[in-house]
Amino acid sequence: MNASEPSHYDLETDVLVVGYGCAGAAAAFEAASAGAEVLVLDKAGGPGGASALSGGEIYLGGGTPIQRACGFDDSPEQMAAFLRAALGPGADEQKIALYSAHSVDHFHWLVERGVPFKPSLWDSPTWVPPTDDGLMWLGENSWPFAELAAPAPRGHRPTAQDFGGKLLMDVLVSAAESAGVTAQYDTAVTDLIAAENGSAVGVRARRYGQELTVRARRGIILTTGGFVDNDQMLAAHAPRLLGHTKVSAGTDDGSGIRMAQAIGAAVRHMSTGQVGVSLVPGFAARGLVVNGRGQRFVTEDTYPGRIGQAALFRQDMDIWVILDEQAYEEVPEPQRWGVQPTHVAETPDELGALLGLPAGALEATLARYNEFAAGGTDPDFHKSSRWLRPLTPPLAAIDIKAGVRPPGQTTARRGTGASVFTLGGLHTTVDGEVLHLDGTPIPGLYAAGRASAGLHGEGYISGTSLGDGTYFGRRAGAAATATDRLSVPIIGTGH
Repeated sequence: MNASEPSHYDLETDVLVVGYGCAGAAAAFEAASAGAEVLVLDKAGGPGGASALSGGEIYLGGGTPIQRACGFDDSPEQMAAFLRAALGPGADEQKIALYSAHSVDHFHWLVERGVPFKPSLWDSPTWVPPTDDGLMWLGENSWPFAELAAPAPRGHRPTAQDFGGKLLMDVLVSAAESAGVTAQYDTAVTDLIAAENGSAVGVRARRYGQELTVRARRGIILTTGGFVDNDQMLAAHAPRLLGHTKVSAGTDDGSGIRMAQAIGAAVRHMSTGQVGVSLVPGFAARGLVVNGRGQRFVTEDTYPGRIGQAALFRQDMDIWVILDEQAYEEVPEPQRWGVQPTHVAETPDELGALLGLPAGALEATLARYNEFAAGGTDPDFHKSSRWLRPLTPPLAAIDIKAGVRPPGQTTARRGTGASVFTLGGLHTTVDGEVLHLDGTPIPGLYAAGRASAGLHGEGYISGTSLGDGTYFGRRAGAAATATDRLSVPIIGTGH
């Protein structure tokens, strides 16, 4: 929308934040704490977004008090080395370096806002620990990462049983409100308002069927999330993510990305996505994960999202978890998430036939694995000796399409075995400035969280959404507040 169109503005504020997840809350807090008048608009009926539904893990390291209390030495350099490798081709090295260097400070910022962390470690592969332990491994001690950076657990969890995203958001929203932030809900922003010089000066929105316009005197920060809920955008940019369970609050429709693109914003990595695979990490680590040809294709004790990406992008979700009775029984019942074997047989060949695998394939895979596991080695995928043990018949297989039942849910998540969200988004600087296609910042426009491309390349690690979102949300809030556009007239509006 051109700034010459509206005859007046219904609302005015210094900094306008669109979206009230973790990035929006962090941005709003920083802007308000710097003395700006801050308004947050969210299309939902309250704050939280996908952040409130998450496990709550925040990727932090470099020597936090929780790491030290659990006996781990870490440095920003080792953290950055791991993230560069784990976040894959195209990862933003400048953002990774900055985030790693400031990670301990960001931990203290979260604690000062009221986020609690317990100084204890959950030491087994899992999606979300069934305890309130404050630290967990996220693949740092698995191959190949243990050879690229000194292993240290960096998954920091708010003190909550199971999923901690709601606790995190309750704390961040309370902090923002205490700083003077105001919010309007059930308000869907539909357009950016751009001045003749190309700068973003306001938005048009709809609330209860009524149109309203809002002027932002200093800056607009888009924290509207990704685009997994928009099948048209998925078809155009990330077709491999179509047809799977969506990890979102139902509002990740790409609206912020599209609005910014309409005034010339550049995007990055739009084809990338995270894949939560419907397997229990404790079962995978103790057994085998094989494809439709009966072959292993990934180290089973790694970060489970890495298994998920390999399963979708390289195996089209045609995978099975193979284990024996001991492997199944070693995982306590509450940690099984309702998963039970779907096929059982007395021999590998019989099990392979039940699964429709090529004759002899599973038998050959298992024989090779057992031979090396008996000696405590895994030359093919370098699984840790902690999890290596020959599997003995009878054997079982788990069909990932049968789904899992996360804590607090009464039915299993069934489908393709994949639960996905997008990683690509607006191209931003380390201060959240949205870049134009020509590489220059669009004046007055900022973005953070999943609306931006963030740290990520093709890879993903749990906690890098909440960590990236809160940290770079803070930087966007500070940068927008520092912008001095208070005296700039908006042509054609009478202001």
